[in-house]
Amino acid sequence: MDFETLTTTSGEWLRGSGPDSDIVISSRIRLARNLAEFPFPPRADDDVRSAVERLLRDELKRLAVGRNLLYLDVNTLEPLDRQFLVERQLISREHAETHGTRGVGIGPRETLSLMINEEDHLRMQVLRSGFALKQCWEEMNSLDDELEASVAFAFDDEFGYLTSCPTNVGTGMRASVMLHLPGLVLTKEIQKVFQAMQKMSLAVRGLYGEGSQAMGDFYQISNQVTLGKTEEQILETISEVVPRIIEYERRVRTALVKENREKLHDQVSRAFGILRSAHTITSEETMHLLSSVRMGINLGLVDGIEIPTVNELFIHTQPAHLQKIRKSTLESAERNVARAAYLRERLAGGGPLEN
Repeated sequence: MDFETLTTTSGEWLRGSGPDSDIVISSRIRLARNLAEFPFPPRADDDVRSAVERLLRDELKRLAVGRNLLYLDVNTLEPLDRQFLVERQLISREHAETHGTRGVGIGPRETLSLMINEEDHLRMQVLRSGFALKQCWEEMNSLDDELEASVAFAFDDEFGYLTSCPTNVGTGMRASVMLHLPGLVLTKEIQKVFQAMQKMSLAVRGLYGEGSQAMGDFYQISNQVTLGKTEEQILETISEVVPRIIEYERRVRTALVKENREKLHDQVSRAFGILRSAHTITSEETMHLLSSVRMGINLGLVDGIEIPTVNELFIHTQPAHLQKIRKSTLESAERNVARAAYLRERLAGGGPLEN
């Protein structure tokens, strides 16, 4: 696998094949780790960053998982390529925008991403389709144990794993689930979810995590507390909450169909019609309309288009993906035209069912 292969494939997390994938797009476990013998990235000069990158890259190569990694020197990538990796959820926005020696190792199905010299020396991520936190944790825990057998991580007996940002000290773990909640947004019930999550010290963020907006009715729910709780306790909290939100969203969708099928069918049909006929369309509008279509597919209101196709379109119509697919650098207005053409191509043959 090379970088260009990523532009013609989709990660496992976009395939809509995991548990509860009508509501849950993906599950993710991310661990933050730092090497004990080096200053942390915010205090590291170029020589230290280079030494850390070499050490961790060599250690990863020694592991079984390392033989299948696509390793990229992020510092030498073009800005468009870095943005592409952000859109694909393979690196963070911070990793793309910072400077100095840094890299990323990507697994063959994009279920694994290993960022070197992000905010911490190492940020490890396991990503799976659907509600699969347990499987993510099992894979992550095994990888973490393998690495810790050969390198010394910064660890304190009282505080746990030490990180650049105090909010990650302890387990260094962020467990998150990305949910598609158009029903709760449409009925304005989403505020109740926000309030409940806040009381439970859980964070609710947009598609691209911290600081991002909830485009396309996508919301990431993750733990805020990493200190004073074990990994198992963090997972247990999220694993108790997410099924309730899934049930809430399904119940609301069912009520929408029952109470006003015609209105809902009209909304889905209009969304599909615009997507299939527009000659210029923004990324934000595309996300909003695709959200309605995705809900319509799950409710049996749309035929001829599969969920994996819609999941892929959410990502492939983002600015960097669109330019990589078209093999051309495009200005904003040009991207809007190219996006509309791409949507017309991908959505041909499908459409709303007769009401």
